[in-house]
Amino acid sequence: MNRIKKLFVRIHIGLWILFSLLAALQLNADNSYWLTLTVGFILTCLYVFYSHFVLLTRYSGKKKKGAYFLRLAGIMLTGPFPYLFFHYKRLDTLDLFFEYYGTTLLAIVPIFIFLSWLARVTENLVINTVKKEQLEKQAVEAELYYLKSQINPHFLFNTLNNIHTLVYKQAASAPEAVLRLASLMRYMIYESNAPTVPLTMELDYLSDYVTLQQLRYKKAPVVDLDIAGDTNSCSVAPLLFIHLIENAYKHSPARLEPGDIKVRMEIIENTLTFRIENPVRNSPGNTLQEPGGIGLANIRKRLSLLYPDKHTLEIKSTQETFTVNLKIQGLHLPIHDRKDQLLYN
Repeated sequence: MNRIKKLFVRIHIGLWILFSLLAALQLNADNSYWLTLTVGFILTCLYVFYSHFVLLTRYSGKKKKGAYFLRLAGIMLTGPFPYLFFHYKRLDTLDLFFEYYGTTLLAIVPIFIFLSWLARVTENLVINTVKKEQLEKQAVEAELYYLKSQINPHFLFNTLNNIHTLVYKQAASAPEAVLRLASLMRYMIYESNAPTVPLTMELDYLSDYVTLQQLRYKKAPVVDLDIAGDTNSCSVAPLLFIHLIENAYKHSPARLEPGDIKVRMEIIENTLTFRIENPVRNSPGNTLQEPGGIGLANIRKRLSLLYPDKHTLEIKSTQETFTVNLKIQGLHLPIHDRKDQLLYN
C-alpha cells in the first residue's frame, strides 16, 4: 500500500511541474511580468487544489455535509488571494480588486475544486481496488492453508492405524513402517510449505506412501505405478495427488491382487495427466466419501484455487471400477508467478 501512495506522490509532483512550465510559457508570451504572475497563479491553484483535497480526505465517508460545505466555501472565497497578492498591478481600488477577484474566483477556483475532487475519487478507487485484491489474495491463501491442513491429520490418522496393526501383530516390518512414516512426515511438515515443489519430490513422497501401504500385503505390489515423460522439469502444488491414491486404497476390496490399483502419470510438454483406477469394494452402503473424511470435494476446491482454468478433473464410476482422470496445464510456471500481478508488494 505504501508503494501506491508513493506512486501517487510522484504523479502529483510530475503533473504540477509540467503544469507550471506550461503556465510560465503561456504567461511569458503575453506579459513581461510573467514570473510574478506565474508564481501567484500556481500558488492559487495549489492552495485551492490541496485544501479541497485534504478536506475530502477528512470528511470522506462522514455524514457532516454542513461542515464540509462551510469549509469548502471558505476555500473558494480565499482561493484568489495568492494570485492577487502576486499580481503585477497595484489593486489599490475596490473596483480593480473585485474585478480581478471575481475573474479568479469564477475562472480558476472551480476548475481546481473539480480537479481535486477527481484526483481524490481516482486515488480512493485505486486504493480500494488494491485493498480488495489484497483481501481476496489473503482469503485464498488462508483457504488453501486450511484445505492442506485437513490432509495432514487425515493421512496421519489412517497411517497410524496401519502401523498400529503391524505393531499389534509384532510384524518384522513395523520398524520400516515407522521410518517410512518419518520420511513422509518430514516432507509434509518441512518441504510442502512452498507454493510449488519439484514433481520428482512429490513422486518420491507418493512412492514412500505406496511402499508403506504395501507392507500390509504379502503379495507382489498391488499398485501398478507408471511414470512417463520428463518429470525433472515440472513443479506442482504439494500434496496434490496423495488423497487420490489414499482414496483408492480405502475404497478398494480388502484383498487386492497385484496391479489392481493402476496409477499412470504422463508429462507432455507442460501438461500433466494423472490417471488412477481401482476396483470397487462390493459391500452395502459403500461410498466414496465416508463420514468425517475429506473426500474429492477437497481436491476439487484446491484445484480450483491453485489451477483456475488450467485443469480438468473427470471421475468415472462403475460397479467394478472407480477411475479419476486429472489433467493440469502450465506446470513449467510456478503457481505464485501465474497469479495476477497486483499493484502492491
